[in-house]
Amino acid sequence: LCALHLAQISHKVERTATRKQFSNTLWCSVRPVIRLPVPDILTACKAEEGDDAVASLTDDNTADGKTGGTENLITGWMGYWHERTTMKRVRMTVAYDGTSYCGWQFQPNGLTIEEVLNRELTALLKEPIAVTGASRTDAGVHARGNIAVFDTENRMAADKICLALNQRLPEDIRILESEEVAPDWHPRKANCVKTYEYRIMNRKVAMPLERLYAYFCYYPLDVGKMQQAAAYLVGEHDFQSFCSARGQARDTVRTIYSLDVTREGEMITIRISGSGFLYNMVRIIAGTLLKVGIGIYPPEHVAEILAARDRKQAGQTALARGLTLVSMEYEKELPAWCHVRVPEWSYHILQSRIHTEQTAYFWIEHCPDEEWDRLLRRNIHHAFQNGARKVWIRDLEASRLKAGDTYGYYKLACLLPDGTEPALLSRSGAESGNRDMDRGTPQPVGSDVQTPDFTQEECAVIRTFDKHLKTIENFQDGGWFCAYDAGSCF
Repeated sequence: LCALHLAQISHKVERTATRKQFSNTLWCSVRPVIRLPVPDILTACKAEEGDDAVASLTDDNTADGKTGGTENLITGWMGYWHERTTMKRVRMTVAYDGTSYCGWQFQPNGLTIEEVLNRELTALLKEPIAVTGASRTDAGVHARGNIAVFDTENRMAADKICLALNQRLPEDIRILESEEVAPDWHPRKANCVKTYEYRIMNRKVAMPLERLYAYFCYYPLDVGKMQQAAAYLVGEHDFQSFCSARGQARDTVRTIYSLDVTREGEMITIRISGSGFLYNMVRIIAGTLLKVGIGIYPPEHVAEILAARDRKQAGQTALARGLTLVSMEYEKELPAWCHVRVPEWSYHILQSRIHTEQTAYFWIEHCPDEEWDRLLRRNIHHAFQNGARKVWIRDLEASRLKAGDTYGYYKLACLLPDGTEPALLSRSGAESGNRDMDRGTPQPVGSDVQTPDFTQEECAVIRTFDKHLKTIENFQDGGWFCAYDAGSCF
């Protein structure tokens, strides 16, 4: 295609002696010489566009009287193939029995789910394929709904790939569905709710049929106490105590939306849903709840383990075979508000203006000084990931915000007394987000603040935690600071 494109631009085409020769082989003067068979292209074009379309491509009677049908053929074939070789991104829902595999991610010492998918997709689509998984499960962990994406130029319909691929995959891996998604959609960057289940077979004698899909525990377990202990983990917390030492996460704060412990006969199921999980986090939580159920820990000790932020304080890492990734539910619409009230901190983020104004509003109701930097860094970055270009921040507890302070990639600026933003300087072309480009000529980006027109519902919510800012008229007197991307202002 590149060679054809160059040939079209330079108009250097070597015409063969007869049309019959030309209709079977196209020779271009681009070096190295590219030889492309074309009968299949003409046949496909004829089937879709009709005889007239093919005739127009092969007509020698052109305006310039020189290039004739040869150049028309090149141009037509290039357009035809361009429409059909556009890269697309395909999302797959993957289910697998992890017993025979060394986890999801490629490993040099054993077979993995990723390796099998890459191999079979490459063979199916006739091009090198590399999948990207949403959850890189460990060896022995199972999945009913893991998500993977890959890019392809193949013309096969995205929703048919799952059917064709399942004919090639081993019986312990299946693609439940496949669909085309936006080219920039990423399974690990999009907001989602992950749900895991950990199953415990609680009986005196192990059941052989469950040995690969449940953890066996001989001691009787008190499900009531396990439920009490689980309640301490719900919400946004620092789960450093529940993270394996091998974990590489920079920030160990995660949010658990629900954590239920239920019993059905001899099977106990720990079902946990959250925004994301640290390395071995679910299995360590399961191991800790097991100790509570046996009676080694009282339920309230889980709160002490959480506060200690010490892996040694929590229970053992439960075996992998009892863990299953159930589902990953991706956020279709950004919630208008994000309210977090836990013992460690309390804050509120208005997100309803991100889509329309690319602006978020962030009230910090309570935060210890030692957590201040991490709290701002984490939430400002998340707002920018969701589409914000400015985040207005207000500290309701103290005066800890200062103009010029940086939090990760972001810098704070204060609101001037006359109601305008400070005259920050931006690099030319900073909107592209390239931090490595030359600064160029500094341009002022400060301008009159667009006073947000909060709705009555939003004002009612704001009044519940911000007693000073009852109306937006005193916006400029409310101690607001604006967080900008440090790559586009200085």
